[in-house]
Amino acid sequence: MTVVEFGPSSDTDGAAERLAREELIKTQADQLLEMQRDDGHIVFELEADSTIPSEYVLLQHFLDEVDPAKEAKIANYLKRIQNEDGSWPLFQDGDGDISATIKSYWALKLTGEDIDAPHMAKAREWVLSRGGASKANVFTRIMLALFAQIPWRGVPVIPVEVMLLPKWFPFHMSKIAYWSRTVIAPLLILCSLKAEARNPTGINIHELFVTPPEDEKVYNINPNGTFVGDCFLVLDKVLRFCEPAFPKSLRKRAVDKAVDFFTERLNGVDGLGAIYPAMANSVMAYDLLGYPKDDPNLMIAKESIERLLVETDEELYCQPCVSPVWDTCLASHALMEAGFEAGDKELDGALDWLKDKQILDVVGDWAVRRPDVRPGGWAFQYNNDYYPDVDDTAVVAMAMHRTGKPEYNESIERAAEWVVGMQSSSGGWGAFEPENEHFYLNSIPFADHGALLDPPTEDVTARCLSFLAQLDKDRFAKEIALGVKYLKRDQQDDGSWWGRWGANYIYGTWSVLCALNAVGEDMSAPYVQRSVAWLKARQRADGGWGEDLATYHEHRKSEVHESTASQTAWAVLGLMAAGEVESEEVRKGIAYLETAKRDGARWDEKLYTGTGFPKVFYLKYHGYAAYFPLWAVARYENLMKSNDRHVAYGM
Repeated sequence: MTVVEFGPSSDTDGAAERLAREELIKTQADQLLEMQRDDGHIVFELEADSTIPSEYVLLQHFLDEVDPAKEAKIANYLKRIQNEDGSWPLFQDGDGDISATIKSYWALKLTGEDIDAPHMAKAREWVLSRGGASKANVFTRIMLALFAQIPWRGVPVIPVEVMLLPKWFPFHMSKIAYWSRTVIAPLLILCSLKAEARNPTGINIHELFVTPPEDEKVYNINPNGTFVGDCFLVLDKVLRFCEPAFPKSLRKRAVDKAVDFFTERLNGVDGLGAIYPAMANSVMAYDLLGYPKDDPNLMIAKESIERLLVETDEELYCQPCVSPVWDTCLASHALMEAGFEAGDKELDGALDWLKDKQILDVVGDWAVRRPDVRPGGWAFQYNNDYYPDVDDTAVVAMAMHRTGKPEYNESIERAAEWVVGMQSSSGGWGAFEPENEHFYLNSIPFADHGALLDPPTEDVTARCLSFLAQLDKDRFAKEIALGVKYLKRDQQDDGSWWGRWGANYIYGTWSVLCALNAVGEDMSAPYVQRSVAWLKARQRADGGWGEDLATYHEHRKSEVHESTASQTAWAVLGLMAAGEVESEEVRKGIAYLETAKRDGARWDEKLYTGTGFPKVFYLKYHGYAAYFPLWAVARYENLMKSNDRHVAYGM
C-alpha cells in the first residue's frame, strides 16, 4: 500500500474529521481484506427471497432424496423471513408475493410444520384472500403440476419440439435471454413428458385452493394485455389440441436436442447457466429420462446445487447463484480508492485471480449474432464460459487498467474487443448478448414474469462507456457516441436513469453520471444537471439515500423505506462524478456513511438493493454494504485532499 502526498486540504474539511475518516478507511479496508481467500478472490453471500430455498425442498421431494436435518434448518430460515401478515415477500420488508408465499408454505408443510400452527394459518389465510394457489405465476404452477396439485392444463403448452425450430422462426431459443434459455431447455422435457414428482410423503396443499384445481376454468392469462398476447393465448389452445398428435419420432429428436443443449453447457460443479433454476431443472430432467443415480452428468448437476447452500448452526438457505467475479472486481476498485496500488500483494492477488478467469477460448451463445467476434469476457460466477457478463467484463477491465500494470494489457484489449462486439445497433449494451430485443415474446403466456429477454439497459451501457472511455476515448469515439445517444434517449422525465440490475433509479443514475464524466460530456449541460438535481432532491433528512424495490412499479416510483449504505454510496459517487465534490449534499452523505453502524467489513444494511428481474426477483448482495461505502468515503477523502476535484476514472 503506497502513501501518496496530496495538495493542501480544503478549509471546509477539518483536521479531526479527516483523521477520523482516514482511520475509518483503513479499518474498513483491513476488514474487507479479511474476506480475501488464499487465491486472491473475494466472495460474499448472495441472498434472494424464500422461493429458492423452498424450491430446494421441493426438488428433494421430487427426487425422494429428503435430508431431514437440512429441511429443519431451511424451515427455521423460512419462518424467520416471513412477513407479519403471514406472507413472504420478494425482498426484506416488501409486500407479500402470492407465488413466494405458496412455495414457502408448501416447503414448510413438507418439512413437517403443523398447518394449524399460527404462522401456517396466517400464510394460508393470506393466500386464500388473494384468490388461492391457482393465481400463482407460471413457474409456480409448473411446480404444482409436477406434484399433481393442478392438472397440466393449468400451465401453458411449451412443447419440447420448439428445440427444432429454425432461427428465422418467430420463436427460437437464441431469441430469449441466456437465463431463459438454460432454464427452459430442461423444463421443456419436464412439461412435454408430463413429469411427476415421487413426493414420498404424499403431502398436498389442497387447502390453498379456493376452487378445486380440477374445477378451475382459467389458469393461463395474457401477461401484458396486448393483442399479441391474445393471439398467443389462441395459439396455446391450438397447441394443446394438436400436441397429442405430434409424431413420437419428432418428440424423441426434440428431447435429444434439448438434452444435448444443456449437457454441453452443464458447466461442471458450477452448474447449468451457473443459476439455481437451470441446475434444478437439469437434475429433474435427467431423473425423468431415467439416468442412473451414478451417472456423471446427474451427479455433477446435483453437486452444483449443493455448492449454493449457505449453512449456519440454526439455518440454511440456497443462493440463486454466486458472485465471486463481481465481488472481487468491485472490491478491487474500493481498495484502490483506499490506497492500494499495483505491487501490493492484496490487490495483485485479486486482479491476478481475475486475469485467470477471463474466457478466451470458449465461443458462447452470444456468437449467434456476433460470429466474428473473439471471446474475451468474464462471467459473474466462478465459471460460466458460455455466458460471460458484459457488466462484469467492463468493471474487471477498468480495475486492471487503473493499475497501469503491463501484465494486464492483453486481457484489457481482449475485453475491449469483446465489449465493442457486444454493442447493439441501438447503441446500448445488454448484459449477456447483443440485439436480444424480440419484445413480442413477452406476450406469450409462459412469459408472465416479464423477464424473458436481455435487451440493452442504461446501467450496463454506462459501464461499457466508462470502460471504453477510460481506456481510450478517441479510439472508441464511434461506440461512445452511439452509447451516449442511447442514454440521452432513455433518460427519465425527472432526470434520472432506470437501474436494471440495482435498486433502482439511484443505481442507474450513479452509473450514467460516472459514464458521462468518463466520456467527457459537459457536466453542466441541462440534461446532466437535471439528473444531479434529482439525486440531490432524493437525499433524506439523515443525510443518506434510500430507494425501495417497489419503485420498479411506476405508481410507486418515489417509495423509500430507509436510507442504506450502498445506495448512499452510489448517490455520493454519482454526485462526485458530476463535479459536486464540495456540495452540501455530498458532505452530508459522507457524514451519514461515517456515522452509520457497521458490522465488520459491512455497514449495517438489512434491505435488498440488488435486482435479478424487476418486479419479480431481487437480490441482497452482502458485499454491497462493504465495498461501495468504503469506495465512496475513500474517494471523497482523496478528492478533498487533492488540488483536482475531478474524478479521473470510469467508475
